[in-house]
Amino acid sequence: QVQLVESGGGLVQTGGSLRLSCAASGRTFSNYAMGWFRQAPGKDREFVAAITWNGRITNYADSVKGRFTISRDNAENTVYLQMNRLIAEDTAVYYCATGTGPFWVGAPRKSDFGSWGQGTQVTVSS
Repeated sequence: QVQLVESGGGLVQTGGSLRLSCAASGRTFSNYAMGWFRQAPGKDREFVAAITWNGRITNYADSVKGRFTISRDNAENTVYLQMNRLIAEDTAVYYCATGTGPFWVGAPRKSDFGSWGQGTQVTVSS
């Protein structure tokens, strides 16, 4: 069983930046794709970004494309989400998740991911 622990959330002003981290343990991290999702109050959990097992392919939601960057360090069993030019609509609890395999087919979906972290709150104030 894999354990995921997110960190790096907080309160930031519009236009600011945050870097989220997700540390994984309990399974061979480098064998699996990783993803970030978010859930705002009253809304469904939505896809944000994903990265394949070797980091060569990434995928982003249109709403964050050009502002967010997902990366991973397989030696450190950690995946990151660099968030720049944050806006109020980015306010949500952010979750990392392990893929069910080393990559996904088509557009990443929640069903392509299995284990989830506990989430970290990101609040963007205007």
